[in-house]
Amino acid sequence: MSSKSANRNSSLVKVLGPVENLENYVSADWWRHIFNANYLRTDGDVVEDPEITAREIDVFIEALALEPDLQILDLCCGQGRHALELARRGYQHVFGLDRSHYLINRARKLNRQVGASVQFREGDARKMRFKRDMFDVVIIPGNSFGYFESLKEDRRVLEEVKRVLKPGGRLLVDVTDGQYMRENFEPRSWEWIDKNYFVCRERSLSKSGDQLVSREVITHVTRGVIADQFYAERLYTQQELTRLLSDIGFSDVSEHTNLMSESKRNQDLGMMARRIIMTARIDKDWAPVRGIRSAETVVVLLGDPGRTDRVKPNATFDEDDYRTIDLLKQALSRVKQFDFIYLNNHQSLFEDLQKQRGKCAFVFNLCDEGYNNEASKELHISALLEILDIPYTGGTPQCLSYCYDKSLVRGIANEMDVPVPRAFTIKPEDVNFIEFPLSFPVIVKPNFGDSSFGITASNVCYDIQALENAIIQVRDRFGYDKPILVEEFLSGKDLSVGIIGNPTVGYTVLPIIHEDYSALPAGLPQICGYEAKWDPSSPYWNIKSVPANLPEDVERFMVASCLKLFERLDCRDYARFDWRLDADDDPRLLEVNPNPGWCWDGHLAKMAALQGIDYNDMLKMILEACKDRLEYQKN
Repeated sequence: MSSKSANRNSSLVKVLGPVENLENYVSADWWRHIFNANYLRTDGDVVEDPEITAREIDVFIEALALEPDLQILDLCCGQGRHALELARRGYQHVFGLDRSHYLINRARKLNRQVGASVQFREGDARKMRFKRDMFDVVIIPGNSFGYFESLKEDRRVLEEVKRVLKPGGRLLVDVTDGQYMRENFEPRSWEWIDKNYFVCRERSLSKSGDQLVSREVITHVTRGVIADQFYAERLYTQQELTRLLSDIGFSDVSEHTNLMSESKRNQDLGMMARRIIMTARIDKDWAPVRGIRSAETVVVLLGDPGRTDRVKPNATFDEDDYRTIDLLKQALSRVKQFDFIYLNNHQSLFEDLQKQRGKCAFVFNLCDEGYNNEASKELHISALLEILDIPYTGGTPQCLSYCYDKSLVRGIANEMDVPVPRAFTIKPEDVNFIEFPLSFPVIVKPNFGDSSFGITASNVCYDIQALENAIIQVRDRFGYDKPILVEEFLSGKDLSVGIIGNPTVGYTVLPIIHEDYSALPAGLPQICGYEAKWDPSSPYWNIKSVPANLPEDVERFMVASCLKLFERLDCRDYARFDWRLDADDDPRLLEVNPNPGWCWDGHLAKMAALQGIDYNDMLKMILEACKDRLEYQKN
């Protein structure tokens, strides 16, 4: 790894010294961030050893009497080692689900490499996006149960398992032997993972005694400390787990031969040292068959084609806009669980929505043009839906208001230790630049707005004169009279991260893309501005979006930052985050886009396509994300 990467890692890790009480430093959602490359590195002597995985699968097959034609879910599957081993042995209907974006991506890559057909999905075990009565068997292997802060959340996992299992379906739980661990855990240990990585661990029981709290400090010989992390796992005895399963509705709860792991490094095994293998059968009835279920009605809300829209080149809807809407309707016609009603007349919008109140399941808010096609009034649409008490997809009024203000998002990102480019704002009354706080080149952007409105090739400036001209153009040509953001122009990859879903229910991080500017004539600044989106005659029209292929640590940091911002800004159901690498290949956040472009050829659709998700399935995912969120809020 280069010294530049080393600098990036050192700047991202907060290192604590000695602490008196480990439990005080464990966050409730520690499991969101810890399962990454460091996890595979530190626990690789067990979780990356194919011989250990094969022996564990031997135990699972015997305990469950697994037959090859069964529908099997590997829940909390990590990098998919158990699911892939089952596939290798001829099991044809294997699914894997895990919360870690990093591990699921690794599982999918391994799946392709070995030519297996396991279906891996990213999601939350407490709210799985699988049909009721779908699986014959669910396994929770590798001590992946007991991560949540409360016992109630563990129960929710088992309730979900109950829902997705067929009547008579079986569950296998592979979890650390709680009684043994309470009496035999190592308070301190250290080991060399390889010639470069060194890890120190501390452990203690929680105050209640029902969790083992751990701290890991991972150090690299040249890069220093790369992780200082705390986590807590609930300790279950065989009796406690039996009682919990029985309370949920499982029967025939049985304990099988304990699993004893071994490390080829002959080092600390932690929670993997000695584990309980429990199986149980679910007693329940099949979900009632009610014939053909009527589809739920969804109102699709769009911009008004009868009104001017000054963001568009001719301030009107053109042939391409109508084609985009037609392709949207064609795609939604393939989403059979919903019936769609389309509203686009903003003059009668209030009355039209009132008529649908109580009749529709929710509104698919695709009116990113804003109320009356005014971009500054995009939040007015969601505010109107709030007033009418009609559920809807996407950002709240507050979220849309925050993200419309680039400078405000920069401040929030800074507060959350998410790096942004250096910048300053110019108010409309500012004329002269006595003190210029940045080095050239810079880029000029309207502080308020989206769709690259007001951003053209001439906005990239290399001296004061060009800067003054760019500001005049934004104000005169585009009629923009609000504060202008002047930002250092970054020369690295131009990146986008897309998220569909919600952190509390389950989400998918789409493959990261970057803009390929290789087709641009020499001398043109590499930006994806107004010309790239609205002017087919421009050389910028030939820009392509391609897989980003980022270093592992950069992608991991960007995804974690996007998830933090998604929650902090109250994004919902889907969002896009735009980044750029600086000259040292360090990522810098540019802006956050709640309710990002939904069209068939937009960035979100391009990212989805890289994951094998076609346009109608992408729209379906957004709709299902909203539906799942609304159901979750009711419970």
